[in-house]
Amino acid sequence: MVVFNLIHAPPVTRFESDKPESRTFARQHELPRLPIPSLEDTCRRYLTALEGLQDPKEHAKTKVAVEDFLRNDGPRWQERLLKYAEDKASYIEEFWYESYLSHSDPVVLALNPFFVLENDPTPDRGSQLPRAASLILSSLGFIHDLRAGMLEPDAVRGTPLDMDQYTRLFGTARIPTDRGCRMEIHTDSRHIVVLRRGQFYWFDVLDAENRPVLTEQEIHRNLQAIVRDAEELPVHEVARNSIGVLSTENRKVWSSLRDALSNNHNNESCLQIIDNALFIVCLDDATPDNLAELCNNFLCGTYNLKGGVQVGTCTNRWYDKLQIIVCADGSAGINFEHTGVDGHTVLRFAADIFTEGLMLLARSINPSAPTLFHAPLSPYAKSYKPPRNAPAHAAAKRTPPTYVIDTVPKKLEWTLYPELRAAIRFAETHLSDLICQNDCQALEFKGYGKNFITSHGFSPDAFVQMAFQAAYYGLYGRIECTYEPAMTKHFLHGRTEAIRTVQPQTVSFVKTFFSEAPLAQKITALRNACLGHVKLTKECSQGFGQDRHLYALYCLIQRDREAAAEAEPPLSPGGSTTSSSSSGADKPPLPAIFGDAGWRALGTSILSTSNCGNPALRLFGFGPVAADGYGIGYIIKDEGISVCASSKHLQTRRFLDTLEGYLLDIKRMLIQQHVSANPKPEPFVDHAGILRDSKTGRPINGQAHGGYSEYDDGLMPGYSFFDSGDVEMLGRRKRMPSYYNTGKIIPLAEYS
Repeated sequence: MVVFNLIHAPPVTRFESDKPESRTFARQHELPRLPIPSLEDTCRRYLTALEGLQDPKEHAKTKVAVEDFLRNDGPRWQERLLKYAEDKASYIEEFWYESYLSHSDPVVLALNPFFVLENDPTPDRGSQLPRAASLILSSLGFIHDLRAGMLEPDAVRGTPLDMDQYTRLFGTARIPTDRGCRMEIHTDSRHIVVLRRGQFYWFDVLDAENRPVLTEQEIHRNLQAIVRDAEELPVHEVARNSIGVLSTENRKVWSSLRDALSNNHNNESCLQIIDNALFIVCLDDATPDNLAELCNNFLCGTYNLKGGVQVGTCTNRWYDKLQIIVCADGSAGINFEHTGVDGHTVLRFAADIFTEGLMLLARSINPSAPTLFHAPLSPYAKSYKPPRNAPAHAAAKRTPPTYVIDTVPKKLEWTLYPELRAAIRFAETHLSDLICQNDCQALEFKGYGKNFITSHGFSPDAFVQMAFQAAYYGLYGRIECTYEPAMTKHFLHGRTEAIRTVQPQTVSFVKTFFSEAPLAQKITALRNACLGHVKLTKECSQGFGQDRHLYALYCLIQRDREAAAEAEPPLSPGGSTTSSSSSGADKPPLPAIFGDAGWRALGTSILSTSNCGNPALRLFGFGPVAADGYGIGYIIKDEGISVCASSKHLQTRRFLDTLEGYLLDIKRMLIQQHVSANPKPEPFVDHAGILRDSKTGRPINGQAHGGYSEYDDGLMPGYSFFDSGDVEMLGRRKRMPSYYNTGKIIPLAEYS
């Protein structure tokens, strides 16, 4: 066991018939370290990012604080940072983990993002359990190839990307403590945990060589048994026994409750099974009624009261681990703990397991068809059949494993005393309050997508970012701090850098768009803003932003201040404290740049956005990071744009409607400019009096001439006022973990 967001779309793994071993991490040594920018460049970028967010008086004060930092404290702390980073893979990595793990608020709605997968086109997987079994088996193939070093490393146009995050994707748990959280990574995990109606079940799925020990049909059979057993609990009793809601509590509260649970040996074993699991599978007993409910279900679970009792899917979650969620109708998605992995990493996993499902369908039709992964069925599996060319004695006798493989599903039975029952009740109430305070809505815009945007010479991401700016201004009349993550995974242990969308050219575009300026001037302003955003994105992806650098300096300064505050004051000969205490006068002051209003402004992302796209995804989203802001996840497709927005007590639906109106307006403007620049030749009347097209000579049949119509494609005008635990070895045998005696065996259904 190991203890410890521009999200670009990664390519789906390409199939290769003969992959060499140990290739997954083969290019790690080629990765450069994340550069530390010069202090002068960072401060320049910092001021530029604040220019559009402050009035002249505020900006002048910030300039004074920045200049003071450059002249006085800044160079010394820059040297300290350079010295600190000498033996680090990344200068920001440790501070980044601290920022996530010190977060004390509930992780649900605040930290955990979600993906909604496209529906599986396979007819037999249109319902819940077949879809879940398929996703589980595909996930096991991914895990096998990852652990065997056979997974193809990520790359962008031949440039390798860091693969370190994949080591924290499976068998990982976020554990609350009274002093923040810690991450546990169980590299030998071999089982999964299944949640149904708030009840926990588990069974082994891999052998010690990470080969699946169950077929898709056998996994489906286990899931059937779990569902049948779970439904013996009346729906109105689910919330009273839903241990999972404790993971949605404040982290310090959750830490004390875990300690209380662990006082009972059986409960401690149950927690160990959950923490050690490869991942969690949540089988919901409800189907979302609409798009908004679908997004809410994967973000935080649904809220549904019957007779004053919570019966929504919000009680069927465990937020400290990677969760695969499958609704009653077969719609599926992923909710993931964000500390150790970014969306780009989880997206690769999601896209690959979706693709594997399609390839397994092809193999069911043509047994010689390839699959994406290379995980053979374990020879210890009940359904294992030796290859046809295997020796007869090998086929007749299989050596049993020297360790336990238990594929029978077992239910975790908790010992719940009054203190814990009360904690579950109050945790569910707190969670229900959080859900009621948040609004999550989605827009699946079909008017156009990447193809139309690029045909007019715009970057799709920059184009959509400017759409968010215009929509927000059109609704609120303000320009606010906006965040978009730029991926820095082509550096060793790279994560993200912050793109601050609001730049001078962005402000110029928004103000020009909502002015009486002519159409050509508005489009020119949009083009300039998009070009500026593209340039800024490239700089940030190269490690040249301002947020991460300044945050690292801030963390170093705070560490120094905390160390001084915790230092024991010197004692006088009589045993009393001397007047010159190091925790007082000698405590270093916080530089003015970090106490300035500009620092707070840039640290409050009213629009927190992220672009994450792949054909395997239908929707992507996360909660707002500011109380008065929006969390916006978006996917730019060839012929559409999917946007999921969330907020607390704001008009989320209206914001998306305003966004849709802007997208329609800007399309009409671009088409109008194109038609004006490319006038269509006038038709002519031939000798027979027939009106013909001047280019093709074809009869026009009386249709009016004029090229594009204002309402082409049937679009109506929009808003014109303006997105496992270790297995110990003993001799030649592996000792069975103590938790194998945990849980009640439930009967399996016979094959029909």
